[in-house]
Amino acid sequence: MIKVNNVTLSFGKRVLFDEVNLTFTEGNCYGVIGANGAGKSTFLKILSGEIEPNKGNIEITPGHRMAVLTQNHFEFDENTVLTTVLKGHKKMWEVMQERDAIYAKADFTEEDGIKAGELEGEFGEMGGYTAESDAAALLSDLGVKESYHSALLKELPGTFKVRVLLAQALFGNPDILILDEPTNDLDVETIGWLENFLADYENIVIVVSHDRHFLDAVCTHVADVDRTKIKIFTGNYSFWYESSQLMARQIGDKNKKTEDKRLALLEFIARFSANASKSKQATSRKKALEKLTIEEIEPSNRRYPGIIFKQQREVGNQILNVEKLSKVAEDGRVLFSDVSFSINKGDKIAFVSRDHTALTSFFEIINRAMQPDSGKFEWGSTVTTAYLPNDNSKFFLQKDTNLMDWLRQFVPPHVTEVDEPFLRGFLGKMLFSGDEVLKKISVLSGGEKVRCMLSRMMLQDPNVVILDEPTNHLDLESIQSFNESMSNFKGIVLLTSHDHTFLQTVANRVIELTPKGIIDRLMSFDEYLENERVKQLREELYGSASYVTA
Repeated sequence: MIKVNNVTLSFGKRVLFDEVNLTFTEGNCYGVIGANGAGKSTFLKILSGEIEPNKGNIEITPGHRMAVLTQNHFEFDENTVLTTVLKGHKKMWEVMQERDAIYAKADFTEEDGIKAGELEGEFGEMGGYTAESDAAALLSDLGVKESYHSALLKELPGTFKVRVLLAQALFGNPDILILDEPTNDLDVETIGWLENFLADYENIVIVVSHDRHFLDAVCTHVADVDRTKIKIFTGNYSFWYESSQLMARQIGDKNKKTEDKRLALLEFIARFSANASKSKQATSRKKALEKLTIEEIEPSNRRYPGIIFKQQREVGNQILNVEKLSKVAEDGRVLFSDVSFSINKGDKIAFVSRDHTALTSFFEIINRAMQPDSGKFEWGSTVTTAYLPNDNSKFFLQKDTNLMDWLRQFVPPHVTEVDEPFLRGFLGKMLFSGDEVLKKISVLSGGEKVRCMLSRMMLQDPNVVILDEPTNHLDLESIQSFNESMSNFKGIVLLTSHDHTFLQTVANRVIELTPKGIIDRLMSFDEYLENERVKQLREELYGSASYVTA
């Protein structure tokens, strides 16, 4: 068990946490959620002892071991991969080093022998004699090949370093596991393995993630960081979000009777409990939900941006025809070749590939920002596109421009009346209100820049929306709003994303770009992942049926 007692933390006049009291118990996984800047990562650092609060303390059950997924990807660069994982069990590693130092002594004494015997016993109790094989098995489960195990960590590609550091945190079955954005740079297969691992984990897990699919798969509780307080709610992220929104609607309806509200919430709880996806979690979650009272559910205080795309006109029959497009990277590798397809009315297409550079290059080509090496494409005459690129830096070069003047330059010709209220309306939907519309673009955060880009896109009244990693830099509230907007959009959507939920809930067609052509299927993202014929095609194209990096 881990208890948070009266924790208060402030930086100058800014109070981040005020008198926070929480208890985390064994067998539960807690997803820490909150807006950007609310203090999620800071809270994890308080729990791990990296940051001391101004007031209060953290109390851990005596003898319990805590493991933390490090965010410093260079800390263990001079260690081998296997050693890095073994160091995850700090106490066992220290015992091993002390024992080996005694055995290495030239003047080995009787006292040394007694001490070595004590250390051997302690080492054995901690599972030391199978430690190396356990660490190797964990690495292999995370997709780190045995040929890498003796290499220095600095010699590994960045995505593999993340897996090794994750293995380090998971190694040795810690009593308390703290994970900050554990799915970053992991492919779908590895994320799936981690989801299953944590679903079966019997100790305490506390995790921060922007991946809603991951939070839904592993979390039994949500710890909501909001307005200097943290409250724990039963259920995963989707349950928290939907019940919070439902409660808000009920409160907003003055004519709704209390009993009607209660019955609706009880019905929702029953449906959620029945549909829990993980068998082990289903039992524990159902028990927790049976004890849940209506008073525990509160409407969210969060602000959600108003992401609303309207078509100036519907697309015609000809939307986009692509014929034999190909592109080779600067290092000579083939990103994609022989890409041919047509878009039909109603299509919302998820583009996937093992190489994300292929996806960005393809989107840049069809938006005329890059030339293909061969092939051609043609947009229909009725099409109006709005493009959200992966890299938006070229749109924010005029550092002294304020937000209102920045947005004004992107007003399309068909909009005739452009006054201050008009521009404020679009910026206000993206949560820029009052004097915020006059601040310089040079001070914008990554998330604020993406919200500015969305304002620019909405101005176009597009009937085709093109999105390259749309959830990058956004908080969960913005991701949720963006996702719902694209699900409800009546036009065409072309997107690529690492957000599993975004792809699954928006796309009705999947196109995979490969160096030897494409795989094109009219089906949902989850259906595509499980389709046996797709796996056969991938085996033929790659020599492996393992999943793409979306």
